[in-house]
Amino acid sequence: MSVYMLGVDHNTAGLDIRSKFSLTNKNKEKAYELIKSIPEIRGCVILSTCNRMEWWLSIEEESDYDPSEAFFSFLNLEKDLYKKYVYEKNGDEAIEHIFRLASGLESQIIGEGQILTQLVESLQGARLAYATDHTLEVLFRLSITAGKRVRTETDLSSADNSIIHTALNSLKEKGVSVSGKKCLVIGNGMMGRLSASALLERDAEVTVTVRQYRSGVVDIPKGCRRIDYSERYNVLPEYDLIVSATSSPNLTLKHEDIKKLVIEHPIIMIDLAVPRDIDPDISEIPDMTLFDIDDFFIDRRSEKLKNNILKAEGILKEESDIFREWYEGRDIVALISDIKEKSSKDLSIRMTKVFKKLPMDDREKEALNREIEGAAMRMMNKLLFGMRSRLSDETFSECIDVMKEIYRT
Repeated sequence: MSVYMLGVDHNTAGLDIRSKFSLTNKNKEKAYELIKSIPEIRGCVILSTCNRMEWWLSIEEESDYDPSEAFFSFLNLEKDLYKKYVYEKNGDEAIEHIFRLASGLESQIIGEGQILTQLVESLQGARLAYATDHTLEVLFRLSITAGKRVRTETDLSSADNSIIHTALNSLKEKGVSVSGKKCLVIGNGMMGRLSASALLERDAEVTVTVRQYRSGVVDIPKGCRRIDYSERYNVLPEYDLIVSATSSPNLTLKHEDIKKLVIEHPIIMIDLAVPRDIDPDISEIPDMTLFDIDDFFIDRRSEKLKNNILKAEGILKEESDIFREWYEGRDIVALISDIKEKSSKDLSIRMTKVFKKLPMDDREKEALNREIEGAAMRMMNKLLFGMRSRLSDETFSECIDVMKEIYRT
């Protein structure tokens, strides 16, 4: 099995291009069904966020199958036009990437913590679709553990290391404060709730839109007012700042509808969605200023941060080596298990004549036989793993080959 990944992110593609690669939850389900129909692919996990979309696959090592064909075909994108935006990683390179990703080292904002939640949710989604396999399960679990360890043992950034905090900090540097301002957040998913909380922390008056059919069960941050999503245009002129952060494939605010409104004061709009929530043509309307997530990428690496990045990379090497050791030894573990079982059966067969002579009934003989088989397996387990810890890899492999021949495994 080979670990393979292909995708796009904020380093390879701008927002409009990333939008073409983004997937809704419904489209992810369809992608999983397609991938499961491909014999060469044993497992898949799809990661889709505002900054990246990646397909993680485990593929038969002997296969020459090219997953990019299914990738571009499913997205309905012409490969020759869009392959320049796509990066592909295989084997060690892919393993290193996911561990760096989980730690926040590959994020647009170094050290941001949302990626851990996104990796967990991606793995859970693959499980629900029965699309993942043991290799990807172990890879994702260990990388998530590594990411948590990096967050605990290093200081890659301040506590406010999300896109919305970076956006608000950037506006503050431009002389724009949200304190006391009326702010509208469109969307009540993870990004929407995070945005609402960030605005509340800065003493803004915050309103969050909810869909009418979900208004009774939607949980929004305490201190926020709620309105129905359908009322957004009616109330928009009252607000000083609008944040839109939905997972909808459609625009939440359109140019043609905004220009009909009477706007009597400047309004700042922040679009945190991929694909876009807010029509970019809105920026042409007087008193409207529009930002998207790519407008807030600022790389400020102090010497302290650089040192912490080096420390994080040391942690990631330790944790990724655990996966590599598991990956390289997974076939040996299966062989050892098979050898143990066959050696215990061999001993049991050799004891058949002895059992016949024992003054015991059949039930007692069966119980004794199980005890002997168990003891034989425990003895062989101690022998094999003792050899593994004391012999070189080459010598141990030769020993396993001899045992395979003896027991014809």
